[in-house]
Amino acid sequence: MLISQAYAQDAGGAAPGFDPVFLVMMVGMFAVFWFLVIRPQQKRAKEHRNMLGAIKRGDQVVTNGGIMGRVARIEGDGVLLVEIAPNVKVKCQQSMIADLVSKPDPRPADNDDDDAVKKDG
Repeated sequence: MLISQAYAQDAGGAAPGFDPVFLVMMVGMFAVFWFLVIRPQQKRAKEHRNMLGAIKRGDQVVTNGGIMGRVARIEGDGVLLVEIAPNVKVKCQQSMIADLVSKPDPRPADNDDDDAVKKDG
């Protein structure tokens, strides 16, 4: 045989028991997960709960399925009646609303000159 067998030396190893470096490392990893994963998720969930609580009749909403519609009526037990087309209304769980679409304030037609090019003369 060209290569002789290598035997691992019997190393003493670390003594079993409490290791403060391991404890500090685990606390540090938990802190990283807390600030990068858990805390932002809790903040988003709180904002979503507040948004669901503020839904009122006439608001334009988007469901989790991607359907856009206007809230026609709020029924009891977290059920909304959403109008998705003229004379087409569907019942939807309030918790399944993904987003509240902001309604732009209508402007009078005579003030609609932002897009117009001003000409001299």
